[in-house]
Amino acid sequence: MTKGKMANRYLPEIIARAVRIVFEHQGSYETQAGAIAAIALKIGRISQTLSEWVKQAEKDSDMRNGVTTEERDRIKALEREVRELRQANKILRKASAYFAQAELDRPPKR
Repeated sequence: MTKGKMANRYLPEIIARAVRIVFEHQGSYETQAGAIAAIALKIGRISQTLSEWVKQAEKDSDMRNGVTTEERDRIKALEREVRELRQANKILRKASAYFAQAELDRPPKR
């Protein structure tokens, strides 16, 4: 499963709460990774999953470089639109070729 699909397995409220807990308690640990590992155990999540959520939250709040959730969603929408437009163009090219051939096959007018 891709990261995007993994995020869809959890309610946004659960993700936001888990990330907030990490941000609130990371000062109590030597490293953020230590905080993530400890908190992941307490909330019953895999530390890698929680780490990805924290990284994305940092990107969304400009604390870390990278693509924000909003930008990623926009990119996905644009990619979907491009796919649909390419499919429509393909259909139109085939229809155009079909009608052009039909025009050539038609007997001339007198």
